[in-house]
Parts: sequence; C-alpha cells; structure tokens
Amino acid sequence: MKAEKGTPAGALSPDSPAALDTSRARAIVLFGSPGSGKGTQSKYLVEWLGIPQISTGDMLRDHMRRGDAIGLSVTDRMRAGSLVSDELVNELVRERISEPDCDNGFILDGYPRTPAQAEEMLRLVAERGAEEVVIHLVVDYNVIISRMTGRRVCPKCGTLYNSVSRPPKIEGICDLDGTALVVREDDREDVVRRRLAEYERQTQPLIDFFRRSSRRLIEVDASHDKPEAVFRKIQARLESVNGG
Repeated sequence: MKAEKGTPAGALSPDSPAALDTSRARAIVLFGSPGSGKGTQSKYLVEWLGIPQISTGDMLRDHMRRGDAIGLSVTDRMRAGSLVSDELVNELVRERISEPDCDNGFILDGYPRTPAQAEEMLRLVAERGAEEVVIHLVVDYNVIISRMTGRRVCPKCGTLYNSVSRPPKIEGICDLDGTALVVREDDREDVVRRRLAEYERQTQPLIDFFRRSSRRLIEVDASHDKPEAVFRKIQARLESVNGG
C-alpha cells in the first residue's frame, strides 16, 4: 500500500484499518527510556495525526530566552538547584493546550513528571474535552545498553555508526573522511546504566499511577523491531482504544 503524504515511510496510511478516529481530541503521553526510540515515534505521531508536540522543557527555555517574569523565576530556581514547581508547569501546559492548534489533540513531551502532575494533567485534559492515551515503550534494558554502547560518531563530520546495526566499512574509521571514530560520553556503558536507572526511578511511579487511573494505557514492546514496525504496533493499539 502506498503511504499518503505526511505518513512516515513504512507506516500505515490514514485510510488503513489502523486510522485513528479523530472525532474526539486525544492527549497522547509518550513514555520511553533513553534509547527506546521515543523521539522517532513522537515524530511519526505528529506527522500521522497532524497534531502538535508540546514540550514543557522547550516552553521553559523559551521563557528563559525572553527573560520575562517566568523565565527569570525559572533561572533563579535552576541556579539554586531547585525544581520548577508543579504549579508553574501545570499552568504552562494549561495555557498551551488551550490554543487552537490543540483542538484535534496534542502530544505531551516531558510532562507529566510526577504523580501530582499526572493527576492535574488528567483534569486539564478532561477540561479540554479530550481523552488521554498513555503510550509506554517497553524495552529490554540489555538490548538498550547494547544498542547505545555500540554507537560511534565521527568527530569531524558527525556521522553516526553502530558496531552492530550500522558498522563502518573499516572498523573504527569513518567511511566519509577516514577520521577515527569515538564513543560519546553519554554512550559509555556506566553512563547509560545510570541514565536507565534514573529513568526507572522517575517513571515507574507514573506508569503505576496510569495503570490505576487510566483505561487507556498502551504498552508496546520496542526492544527488537525497527522503528517503522514499532509505529505500526502503536497505530493498531491506538485504534483498539477508539471510543474506549
């Protein structure tokens, strides 16, 4: 089947059986550990559904760049080593999702981060007349560690390689300019393990919260399949919760 314009390569077209009923706006919350492919899946969802991705981190950084009252407050908190308050983040999200481009739905990136924020998110979504759908990309951490620690980068041109899935023609050498490849600091195994442990610590309480509080929690195995195949599974599961 030929994909329609705006559909990611390898994904199902909007006319396929997995086309999502858009009669009611969906608030999609996407969780995924480092290396799970969350960024790629988020982009696929934006293209497929034609809805905006809302990043609380981007909103906070924008206020900091503008130097307005919120930006100054956030900067002061960060310098003091404090977290941005739930109240502030909740208000930023409330204002953003009230804008017209969110009428058909939106994808929340980096929010919620705490069970308290999750409770408020459910209230805000209901107030907006939307339905939440929580997508959790489940991964085998051993696969993630192998995937991330196998990455190599050319320090000259920035080309990325992987010793397993995309090796260079000559081991350790960039195909394009012959420069010796390096391992990025955040791809070292000890760093990857720390990041995964921190993700688990922060995210597991949220997943548990949504298991108790939401009828629309989708868990998709993202350990082994290619991104396009993972996305097809997400599409099918989204269709399965239509009207749920």
